[in-house]
Amino acid sequence: MTIFAIGDIQGCFQELQQLLKKIKFSTDKDQLWFTGDLVNRGPESLAVLRFVKDLKENAITVLGNHDLHMLAVVHGLEKPRKKDTFKEILQASDRDALMEWITQQPLMHCENENVLVHAGIYPDWSIEQAAKLAKEVEAVLQSDKLIDFMKNMYGNQPKYWSDEHSGWDRLRFITNCFTRMRFCTTNKQLDMQEKCKPGNQSRGLFPWFELRNENLKQYRILFGHWSTLGMVNDDKVVSLDSGCLWGGKLTAIALQDPPYFTSLDCHGAMQPGND
Repeated sequence: MTIFAIGDIQGCFQELQQLLKKIKFSTDKDQLWFTGDLVNRGPESLAVLRFVKDLKENAITVLGNHDLHMLAVVHGLEKPRKKDTFKEILQASDRDALMEWITQQPLMHCENENVLVHAGIYPDWSIEQAAKLAKEVEAVLQSDKLIDFMKNMYGNQPKYWSDEHSGWDRLRFITNCFTRMRFCTTNKQLDMQEKCKPGNQSRGLFPWFELRNENLKQYRILFGHWSTLGMVNDDKVVSLDSGCLWGGKLTAIALQDPPYFTSLDCHGAMQPGND
């Protein structure tokens, strides 16, 4: 079996199908790992959701910030934003089944040395600690507290981790790390404002992966979310959001020895700078 990890789809269904043909994906012998953000901004979010759900054991996807935002919109807790492309999902006959499936997906998947997340892992956590904290949020998503969680999910506070955090602050921080994080300060405070390519950020900010501890450095961390970062494969850090939505590429990495990349040139549903 070959495992292919693929960057953010964001509703770009046709590009996904073309990439799968290019890598010769087969449900008989392969598995797909998705970095989250299956939906939004692209034109065919509903088709992507249905396709990945129907893959069953042939697919693993972690939750991204757009996937969680979709849940909040579907449940009427947030109004659709100007650039959201959820209309088909809101009107779909299988909407409830799709949303139930989304709530069952993890924030983090770990298999051997490979760890799949959407945005990243807080630099001071160990893999074991991160896995436990991810399960705290997953348990709430799969419980009768889902609506309350969605009401309290948005926000940039707290900015730092403490084992003493509790309640919605604790769950919000965990969620922000797994689904929104890009830059941190040297004392590990999150900065949720800057989305630029590393090298253009404000002084004192560093990509989260440059600050990760020795435990995290033992694992190959695969993530998406950061389209301006682009594809990175260095020091066990693999960034897979190569900007398909913005006219860049859709990228897959085959997790074998040695790993190899396959990319598809994309026309893009949105123009750079419109996010």
